Amino acid sequence: MASVTGEKKVIIPNNHGNKLVGILHDSGTTEIVILCHGFQSSKEHSIMVNLAVALQNAGISAFRFDFSGNGESEGSFDFANYWGEVDDIHSVAQHFRLENRTVSAIIGHSKGANAVLLYASKYHDIKTVVNLSGRYDLKGGVEDRLGKDFMERIRSDYRVTEESLKERLNLNMHEQCQQIDKDCRVFTVHGSADEIIPVGDAFEFAKILPNHKLHIIEGANHVYTDNQAELASVVVNFIRETMQLDKSAAS
Repeated sequence: MASVTGEKKVIIPNNHGNKLVGILHDSGTTEIVILCHGFQSSKEHSIMVNLAVALQNAGISAFRFDFSGNGESEGSFDFANYWGEVDDIHSVAQHFRLENRTVSAIIGHSKGANAVLLYASKYHDIKTVVNLSGRYDLKGGVEDRLGKDFMERIRSDYRVTEESLKERLNLNMHEQCQQIDKDCRVFTVHGSADEIIPVGDAFEFAKILPNHKLHIIEGANHVYTDNQAELASVVVNFIRETMQLDKSAAS
């Protein structure tokens, strides 16, 4: 059993030698949940902090961290970098496994939700994935973020390279989600009033994932401004239920 230490900063090197910086909310359990932030965000976003605290209060250890090139972590920011973020999650998961912890679930918000789904499609070592407001069609939203002349703009914007834009446009979430193990549970939560990623994307995930549960939070926007308590409640309850199922199956 891990010792109860409250909150502490943990630094984990990724495969490129960049230091990933995170905060461990240790409840004393060997099981741990990894939290992944969204586009141009960080581990300090209210969603990440509130979920980590709620999990810890429920007796579940949680780790929220900055992807490389974001927040306190080393590396350069990249508009796409989906597979790079998948590799970051893998580095974090491997770190805790070497400390004899069990990664019970990975949770991602927005772009981080796409990262956790892609992780599950590439690595088949996580039984529970939580998709908070993830985007089903990655071609969508590019024009909203960058404007109609986005191909011209990216050539003069060092933060968005043509290569990274092509990575996003060529990434097919439908095909990737079909690579997720059928026994991997996916929980999708989306706000009905999401102004960034339409709630319809959540229903598309529900159509193609066989072991899937969908929860729509009525009136919630993309960052759940007025719905943090409900978000934390439904996510913690789902994680707790799946951990109990796993323990029952192992006994």
